[in-house]
Amino acid sequence: MLSIPGCAVLGDDDGYDVRAERKSPETGSAHGLREVGLASFYADEFAGKQTASGEIFQPERLVAAHRSLPFGTAVRVRNLENGKSTVVRIADRGPFVPGRIIDLSVGAARLLGFIDQGVAKVELVTLGRAQP
Repeated sequence: MLSIPGCAVLGDDDGYDVRAERKSPETGSAHGLREVGLASFYADEFAGKQTASGEIFQPERLVAAHRSLPFGTAVRVRNLENGKSTVVRIADRGPFVPGRIIDLSVGAARLLGFIDQGVAKVELVTLGRAQP
């Protein structure tokens, strides 16, 4: 689970060192967690469908799916291959492909510059609850 203090290995299916690290002393909060691993993005076929949080998925919104972070958590995602970053809000569950740590909207993947590659090595840092 991501909220475990210290450092916990989450998986290493694609050869990347995927770790979560608590930087904040807050307990029970999704603030200050760090993960490194692979990001992918949602296919257009999910446009207009309901996410696990109940909202309708819109590909150009800056939203993402994560396996365990609370819905509404703001996450800074940085592409480690080109340095580009953006902030997304967790609105869904996933990804369901081993070795991947986040599924981004097409809009977020475009800002991060990995549409053509399909996946990118990223760093996630949780920022707390997203503003409505």
